[in-house]
Amino acid sequence: MAKKKNFAAKLASPFIGLGNFFKNIYKIFQHGTIWTKLSFLILGISNLVHKQVLKGLLFLATEILFILFMLSNGIDALIGLVTLGTKTQGWVFDEDLGIDVLENGDNSMLMLIYGIGTILIIAIFIKILIANIKSANKLQKTLESGSPILTLKHEASELLDRKFHITLLSLPVLGVLLFTILPLIFMILIAFTNYDSAHQPPGNLFDWVGVKNFFEMFSFSNKLGKTFTPVLVWTFTWAILATASTYICGIILALMINKKGIKFKGLWRTIFVLTIAIPQFISLLIMRNMFSKIGPINQALSPLLGQQIPFLEDANIARIVILCINLWVGIPYTMLITSGILMNIPKDIYESAKIDGASSFVTFFKITLPYIMFVTAPYLITQFIGNINNFNIIYLLIDGGPPTSDYYYAGKTDLLITWLYRLTVNQKDYNIASTIGICVFLISVVLSLMAYKRTSSYEKEGDFAC
Repeated sequence: MAKKKNFAAKLASPFIGLGNFFKNIYKIFQHGTIWTKLSFLILGISNLVHKQVLKGLLFLATEILFILFMLSNGIDALIGLVTLGTKTQGWVFDEDLGIDVLENGDNSMLMLIYGIGTILIIAIFIKILIANIKSANKLQKTLESGSPILTLKHEASELLDRKFHITLLSLPVLGVLLFTILPLIFMILIAFTNYDSAHQPPGNLFDWVGVKNFFEMFSFSNKLGKTFTPVLVWTFTWAILATASTYICGIILALMINKKGIKFKGLWRTIFVLTIAIPQFISLLIMRNMFSKIGPINQALSPLLGQQIPFLEDANIARIVILCINLWVGIPYTMLITSGILMNIPKDIYESAKIDGASSFVTFFKITLPYIMFVTAPYLITQFIGNINNFNIIYLLIDGGPPTSDYYYAGKTDLLITWLYRLTVNQKDYNIASTIGICVFLISVVLSLMAYKRTSSYEKEGDFAC
């Protein structure tokens, strides 16, 4: 019951916070002076009246520019966001020229981008409006307390001292809005349209279809739905096996190298780390050539077996080969991390366990493994999510193959991320690709949060748990 209450409280907290925010804004208006109340309509008027001229002019200029933008472009952009265009590009007869000419039409993609941009501008203006209201309220309280009003010089010095973080982060935040948030919202909204190979603007417009793409994705009555489920199952199977195999083998390798009596430990670590030093795409392309039909491995084995082995042509064999090659790529990372942990475990713990009569088996599972798991739990979760989105090894090694006509433009070893890439680049089915992208994001977020909250690294942060 306590957990349910805590979960409900967490769900309700954003709405409670929003309600408290509006209550505070209403209180400012209710108890404000005439200039504070006018600041809700005319930005900067309270600052201008109280001789904070430059600050007031900046607020006022922002409001004027916002109104001009909305009247000139903003309203049309919002309408375009709703309609996504009504006029298609096409040929029309020009009576003056006596020939058909190409008449420009609406561009649904640009209209969607401009609409999102307009919403972001509105959100920024609302943020500035709130800052203006808070500034007016602060001026009112300053006057009521009899304190002197801060001068421009003093406020500027605060931006370089106490509020320096705001000054420092303003440009990066603007860059994140333009180059991360806007494209991210655009790609999410594409999932709710029919933007595919048959609806390419400006020649053809695309339109809103709601959650139709999601229903088709999870339906077993069409080829798309029949592809999504096996690709999702293989993605999870791959992520679990690839993560577990590299993690376990990496720990075993680290234990072997760090064992007492092993000579040239630094040399062995260097040899295994060489796979990290070589760019991954080079290693994968070399492996692809080695395991191909005419590759050196087949050339060496075919005389002995009497036939070529379909390393990359048979789906089941290809999946085993991919998992084995992933060991070569992934083990060194775990080995390095585990080696660092093993060298930092206090020796007196082992000595105490030995005095108490603990065997090597007990010592490993009661001391060594808990230390390793405590430190590497976040890394293990990151590796698992990374393997869900492991584009390189699948695409560069086997290109998602072998191909099959049973799937909707996907191969037998395609992960969700490589299928998404194929749909985007080759088929131009942007709506389906965006839908898959949302599914991958939700899966990654939910699994990583659920897993991390159950690790000792989260529950006993700052301590080692044995």
